[in-house]
Amino acid sequence: MFPFLTVLIAVPAVGAALLWALPQGARGKAREIALGVTLLVAVLFVAMAAQFDKADAGAFQFEQTTSWIPQIGASWAVGVNGIGLLMIALAVILVPLAIMAGWREEKDENRRRHYLALILLSQAFMIGIFAARDVFLFYVLFEAMLVPLYFLIGGFGGAQRRYAAVKFLLYSLVGGLIMLVAVVALYFVGPGGDQGFLIDNLTGLEMSATTERLLFLGFFIAFAIKAPMVPLHTWLPTVAEEARPGTTALLVAVLDKIGTFGMLALCLVMFPNASQWAAPVIIVLAVISVIYGALLAIGQKNMMRLVAFTSVSHFGVMILGIFAFQQTSVEGAALYMFNHGLSTAALFFLVGFLIERTGSADLADYGGLQKVIPVFAGSFLIVGMSAAALPGLSPFVSEIMVFVGAYPVAKAAVIVSAISVVLAALYILLTYKKVFTGPTLPGSEKTREMTLREKLVVWPLIVAMLILGFVPGLAIDYVRQPAADTVAHVTIEEANA
Repeated sequence: MFPFLTVLIAVPAVGAALLWALPQGARGKAREIALGVTLLVAVLFVAMAAQFDKADAGAFQFEQTTSWIPQIGASWAVGVNGIGLLMIALAVILVPLAIMAGWREEKDENRRRHYLALILLSQAFMIGIFAARDVFLFYVLFEAMLVPLYFLIGGFGGAQRRYAAVKFLLYSLVGGLIMLVAVVALYFVGPGGDQGFLIDNLTGLEMSATTERLLFLGFFIAFAIKAPMVPLHTWLPTVAEEARPGTTALLVAVLDKIGTFGMLALCLVMFPNASQWAAPVIIVLAVISVIYGALLAIGQKNMMRLVAFTSVSHFGVMILGIFAFQQTSVEGAALYMFNHGLSTAALFFLVGFLIERTGSADLADYGGLQKVIPVFAGSFLIVGMSAAALPGLSPFVSEIMVFVGAYPVAKAAVIVSAISVVLAALYILLTYKKVFTGPTLPGSEKTREMTLREKLVVWPLIVAMLILGFVPGLAIDYVRQPAADTVAHVTIEEANA
């Protein structure tokens, strides 16, 4: 079988190297080359997805396992089930849109080349992480991802971008180092050998309750930082405020899903009993994240920070769904990971377009724009209401599945979390009111309407959310069986404990 996943990882990595190797006279074409590479990745992904057996979405498909470092049991092992396929789809969809969104951001050709190369390298790592079937490979890609992100944040953004990059790096490194200890310990607990890090070989291990809980915490803390989950979330608003909108869109919409994806694909699978043990505390923290993120979003004056705090709230809903261990709630959480990516990326892109026009992310610098740019205002309202889980848009389906699925086992948590629906409507409508309604501020009368390029970035995401809002089965079919397998695994292990 054609090694689709390996090629999908290699193409953007090679594209990044090509951009860095461009001679002086060709650097003005960096945007076209980067976009072409991402479109090639999209074509390859479509070819792969067309061969994916949706009827067996719980099984890992397109698998490839090759000995990598046999001395320590590491393998180049890749494969995807339905959830992994949706996460890779998110990376494949959003990277070219991020490139188009920032088409005019950087005037310097050399800096533009570096920025685009880092974006392509990030795409390679994203695909690799969602496809990894070896724990050591997962960890290496998890840590390597920090390199392009550090330079994307610290090299391109606002006045405090270096501070934001260092804060992001410190949080991520702490989580990564804790996970490294767990990765090494897991190898010694497992069967060892030249494939000792394969996830399949590390599932169902016999270990003491204390050992399993410590290993679980080693992985979970790293994923909770990435997710981002209260109280380990404070790096995100700073990064959102200082990084470029395209960088932040990819970070929150795709890269942060590594946290929730890791909880599903590693924590619940390898440490089911410890997951059950930790679930009550995790659910409480998830509910705090849901309400805290929504409340702080209402009080923000900076639009990038506002969108970041909305995501803290939404990630709390996903984590609640995962650790309720119910079929419907886990399906909803997995689906939310994809739908939230579409919604939040569109919101960050739109805020970025506003900042490009005015040079400000401060809500106080806006007002009355609905009269000047009605198409932009309408697009913002639709995307904003998707963040508020309006029925008819795909995030609604995900959120209602989490709440309905988790209610039988976590009634209080669901009731409290449901308050976030009202809070979400508040922070979106208040933002819309401040930016688009009321008298037009002096100097805003000539604000540019939405361009064709901006429509091509945002409208496909709106169309996708509408389609999946009315026909959610198109995506649910990919997460149903993986969710059922995960829940069954945790439930069986609990019964045997």
